[in-house]
Amino acid sequence: MKKNKFSIVLKLAATLLISLLFLTACSSSSSSSSKSSSSNSINTLAQIKKKGVLTVGSSNDAPFAYIDPQTKKFSGVDADIIKEIAKRMGIKKVVMKQVPFENLILELNKGSIDMVTDAMYIRKDRLQKAYFTNIWYKEGEAVVIPKSSSIKSFSDLSGKVIGGQKGTAFLDLAEKWKKEGKVKDVQVYGKQTDLMLAVKTGKIAACVTDGIVANYTFQKDPSLNLKILKPYKQAETGKIGAAVSFKNKALLNAVNKQLDAMKKDGTLKKILAQHNLGNDYYVNVKDGITKNIK
Repeated sequence: MKKNKFSIVLKLAATLLISLLFLTACSSSSSSSSKSSSSNSINTLAQIKKKGVLTVGSSNDAPFAYIDPQTKKFSGVDADIIKEIAKRMGIKKVVMKQVPFENLILELNKGSIDMVTDAMYIRKDRLQKAYFTNIWYKEGEAVVIPKSSSIKSFSDLSGKVIGGQKGTAFLDLAEKWKKEGKVKDVQVYGKQTDLMLAVKTGKIAACVTDGIVANYTFQKDPSLNLKILKPYKQAETGKIGAAVSFKNKALLNAVNKQLDAMKKDGTLKKILAQHNLGNDYYVNVKDGITKNIK
C-alpha cells in the first residue's frame, strides 16, 4: 500500500514538473512573440513626437524624395514638404528609409516606416491599403524618346515597344495602351535609371514616366540625348499625397492640419516654386481634400 502511495506521489510530482516546464516554455514563447510584435508595431503620433524622429519611406526617387549624393541630405520636393510639416508638428528630425517603390505601402503597414513620401499617386487601389493625406500637388506623365527618334506624335508609337517602371501608375497606363493596340508591347524596369537607359540604347522605342522626373533627369544629364514627346496630351493627371497606416489616424490628421496651413500662408507654393513647379501643380485647400474610404 505504501508502495502504491509512493508511486502516486511520484506520478503527481512528474506531472506537476512537466506542467511547470510547459508553462515556462509558453511564457517564453509568448514573451518572444510579444517582443517581435512590438518591433514591427506602428509608431503612434505620440511615440513619434517623443522620439523626435519621423521615418519616411521612398525609393530614393529624385527629384521627389532622395538622399543627395553630394550633401548626403534628404532632398527633393516631397522631402521639403514633409520636413516643413514635421517642423510645424514639433518633430525635430525626418529620416528617409530606402524601399523599392512597389513595396512602400507593404513596409508602411509592417511598421518599418511611419509614412510614404515618394510622389505617390492617390488611387482607389491604394486607398484600400492605407490612408492618404490631402493632396500635396498634381502632375502627369510624359512620353520620353531619343532626340534622334522618328517618332513625332503619339500615333507613331503604334507597333513600337515601350517601357514603364514597376509599381507606378505610368506602367499601368502603358499596359492599357498595349491592350488598346496603341503600342506593340511593354517592357518593365525596376528603376527609373534603367528605364531611361533602355530608351537611350534603343532597347525600347520610348517610355512613359513621370513628367517632373523626366525634366529633372534631362537637366542633370544632357548626355542622355533624350527628350519629351511634344505635342502630347497627358492621359493621366496624378494627385500626389503621402500614405499613412490605417492604425495611425492621429498622424494623418496632424499632417493634414499643417499641410492646409502651409497652403493658406503660401509656404507650399514657395516650396513648389523652388523646384520649378508653378501654379499648374498647385492644389488649394478646398480642391485638395482626400476622401479616404476607411
